[in-house]
Amino acid sequence: MLDKFGVKVQISRMKTTKAMTIRLTDEQAEALETVASVEQRAVSDVIRAAISEHIESRRKDPAFQEDLKARLARARKLLARQAGSE
Repeated sequence: MLDKFGVKVQISRMKTTKAMTIRLTDEQAEALETVASVEQRAVSDVIRAAISEHIESRRKDPAFQEDLKARLARARKLLARQAGSE
């Protein structure tokens, strides 16, 4: 992309991130660091990949999806009751 003076401008569209803390056993931390080292990746990259895989497996899991729908339906009913009692 060029600016108004014809100079090439590169715009970075970085995704926003959220910092989180997790607690691991010593064994989990050591295993995670080993995997990251062998794959020559950052520990945070390995964690993000594992989380993405887990979420994707839940998206494809019919039982999980049914539980999710049931929870959403209960939440809608509760909200409707709350709105009606005001």
